[in-house]
Amino acid sequence: MIDRIPVNVPEVTEDDIDAVAHAMRGGWISGDSPTVAEFEEKFAAAHGKALGVAVPNGTLAIDLTISALDLGPGDEIIMPTFGIISCVSQVLRLGATPVFVDADPVTWNMDVSSIEQAMSSRTRAIMVVHTYGLPVDMDPVLELAHRFSIPVIEDAAESHGLVYKDRVCGSMGFVSTFSFYANKNITTGEGGMILTDDADFAARVKYLRNLTFNPERRFVHEELGWNLRFTGIQAAMGLSQLARLGSSIEKRRRFAVIYREALTGCEGVTMAPAQTPYATNDYWVVGAVLDSSKWGTAADLAHKLDRQGVQTRPFFYPLHQQPVYQGLPMARISSLPVAENLGRQGLYFPNGLGMSDDVIHTAARRIRKVLNT
Repeated sequence: MIDRIPVNVPEVTEDDIDAVAHAMRGGWISGDSPTVAEFEEKFAAAHGKALGVAVPNGTLAIDLTISALDLGPGDEIIMPTFGIISCVSQVLRLGATPVFVDADPVTWNMDVSSIEQAMSSRTRAIMVVHTYGLPVDMDPVLELAHRFSIPVIEDAAESHGLVYKDRVCGSMGFVSTFSFYANKNITTGEGGMILTDDADFAARVKYLRNLTFNPERRFVHEELGWNLRFTGIQAAMGLSQLARLGSSIEKRRRFAVIYREALTGCEGVTMAPAQTPYATNDYWVVGAVLDSSKWGTAADLAHKLDRQGVQTRPFFYPLHQQPVYQGLPMARISSLPVAENLGRQGLYFPNGLGMSDDVIHTAARRIRKVLNT
């Protein structure tokens, strides 16, 4: 029986456990805990923003951001088609129109050269998503946004601490969103964060997050909001994990070197670059795109690796091809071939922060063995 290597094992240290236990012993466990405010402040500062608003998960960070921007029917938001459904869900619920942009075949991020062509008089925002370890080339996006006076939503869910040129991801948009899911560089199990420098926007988000309580008279509500409070328990773990963010990034980069060395010489297997002119890959995931003429689909290889005890995950399925999107009144069906190929031919390998170098070496050897069979 081959020992199974999962695609992710989160790193939970004794420091994390002690931090959570301390919060629990002190009774500061709800969303009103001062630990939540401390985590919001320190996470915002670490990512170059003045204000943070913590929420239960990264999807809700996007949902709340879209809601606070007051997008509605007829409004358009430009975004990458290569991404998770979370990016588009609230856009569709509000009846707004996502305008999807294809991916760059090298970095797998959105093709920024296609954004201006996708814009119209109805464009109300641009959403960028830093994907799988490399940031979007932000300067051209920011120039466009400035020229047309539209906000940039920077989805940095996968890029805690990742640097673009001399700026940390999450610092460049009008608003940025993060996830603290179990596979992220900072995890609180579940969790998310909204960052901004705009005090009015932060206040609006906090108002919507906390059931829209009237500041003059609690339990009086002039509009509907949500209960999206973060807990003191999550914040305590987040503070502990934030303190070692740099070493977590270096660990994943080390894992990537192991994979890159193991896959050297394997034909028809293309990884994302370790370096671009504007960033060093932090390998939130270590992925590869497969030549279909040699390997069939990524699902074919995933099945073979599974038999060897190596769990993988497929790349994102393009948003413009999602069944839930088809038939909606705002749907625009077109071919975005790079993202379609990534969704069909891409998969990523085990690299959880709770794993050891030895486990990654074992996974890499098994993958190479299958590729050389």
